[in-house]
Amino acid sequence: MPVLRLFAQAREAAGASRDVVDGDTVDQVLAAAEARYGPVFAALLPSCKVWVNREPAHGGDPVADGDEVAILPPVSGGADGISGSARTGAPGGAA
Repeated sequence: MPVLRLFAQAREAAGASRDVVDGDTVDQVLAAAEARYGPVFAALLPSCKVWVNREPAHGGDPVADGDEVAILPPVSGGADGISGSARTGAPGGAA
């Protein structure tokens, strides 16, 4: 069975960071996770990215035993407390 990895709000909604969920496609794995973790988790899924074995995935993509299905909610944040430029990565925005 595929290994489900849950991050940030998905982990909080599920109450677990890792689980094993049955399914032959990404959609089947997500449906099984929704059934297991309930409506709060299900409501979060549409805003999440899903990756299989560290590659972006889509609903109909197949999954196999031992594949890692990661659910990544959107990340929020800002420039507060961060030094540097997001464009260059250099401190203070220097190129």
